[in-house]
Amino acid sequence: MRFTDLLRMSLNSLMKRKVRTILTVLGVVIGTASIVVMISLGLGLSNAIMSDLESYGSITAITVRESYGYNDSGSKKESEQKRLDDDLVEELKQLPHVTFVAPQLQTNVMLKSGLYECNEQLTGIPAEIMGQMGFKPGQGDIPKPGEKLQFYYGNQVLTDFYNAKTNAYYWDTGVLPDVDLMNDTIFVIFDTDAYWRWKYPSEGEVTQPPKKYVIPASGVEQGDENTWSEHSYGIYCDLEALKTELKRVFKNKPIPGQPTTKTGKPYKQLFYSAIIVNAETLDDVEELTNTINNMGYQAYSNGEWVKQEQQTLGYIQAVLGGIGAVSLLVAAIGITNTMMMSIYERTKEIGVMKVLGCDLGNIRSLFMLEAAYIGFIGGIVGLVLSYTLSFLINHVTGDMLANEMGLAEGAGISYIPFWLVLLAIVFSTMVGMVAGFFPARRAMRLSPLAAIRNE
Repeated sequence: MRFTDLLRMSLNSLMKRKVRTILTVLGVVIGTASIVVMISLGLGLSNAIMSDLESYGSITAITVRESYGYNDSGSKKESEQKRLDDDLVEELKQLPHVTFVAPQLQTNVMLKSGLYECNEQLTGIPAEIMGQMGFKPGQGDIPKPGEKLQFYYGNQVLTDFYNAKTNAYYWDTGVLPDVDLMNDTIFVIFDTDAYWRWKYPSEGEVTQPPKKYVIPASGVEQGDENTWSEHSYGIYCDLEALKTELKRVFKNKPIPGQPTTKTGKPYKQLFYSAIIVNAETLDDVEELTNTINNMGYQAYSNGEWVKQEQQTLGYIQAVLGGIGAVSLLVAAIGITNTMMMSIYERTKEIGVMKVLGCDLGNIRSLFMLEAAYIGFIGGIVGLVLSYTLSFLINHVTGDMLANEMGLAEGAGISYIPFWLVLLAIVFSTMVGMVAGFFPARRAMRLSPLAAIRNE
């Protein structure tokens, strides 16, 4: 018997018992929809949380800082202090599974524009690497290598400006300062220690105000005052341009934040405040972190915390999938019951087929195909129901659930990837075939003569 004949016969048999077939398919529909929606909730929750975690910083980035040795009294051993310099940068670049190394030089600056002023941290990063660090300009662009010093502002820097007369911040008034970071003339004071000594002098002390500089803006991070990201607070610039400017401003004087010799003189080179080492994948973060720590530096990242979160989310997905699988198990029992009833009703038909010389394998295949049809049709209809439920979950309760869990507004709580669609169809079909296997074997083993005599 040809396979197409088996397909036609099994489908015709199901159509003869429409009510029973529909009820059995309905069980598969509910089971498939349950397991798909449950898994989609786990996947959607995982994606939303991972996206939220990435907004706090790259999950593959490792921050390296100086490490200190300590003597028995608890004081630092300066001789054992390991500085962050260019030699270390080159050494870190040679480590396996490193995509880029970004040294950072940080210093405090005072910004002044009209009545408003702001004390902010300025971070110098190699301009050629800034494009790989997730900066997203809303205005202008990130600094270019080789250009004079330009500032790239975070989108929430404006909220740090305060009125110098009233000392009122944006969070006090709810009104943003009247400062255009891209177009207004903003004066920058690099020697903030001198500024505070001049503004609040000690008794009898006479000081001069520090020199102010005008630094143009290259761009502003996208987003408004309520949009938070890794680069929202802070000012960034090209590392080499910042080095040049600091050496020009302070000349041979110590630069704030930089170490000095025992005699109080500055070193010839500038040491970095931190170095960002970016790993190829999340799996490489832990190994790289341990390697750098063993080199004598302090290395930490969000990677370990993220991996723990992923494990927890994996357990949640397994539990949700298991809950849905219970419904599909009940559906499988229903398929088995339907096929057993079909065999009892078609005993004589089976006997005639055997007497006419029909191959036993064909008889088994006939009943297994009927069960596979039930699983396949139930899987397709179940996917349609799953997409409908997923749409309702995301658009009716998605924002409410996202707010309850502290996720971004509009974060999809239910997510059905294409691989889950294929898996659901294959799985429901396989469940049908497995459920029909034992009834098919029973049909194959029936005695032809006893089956023909059966009424």
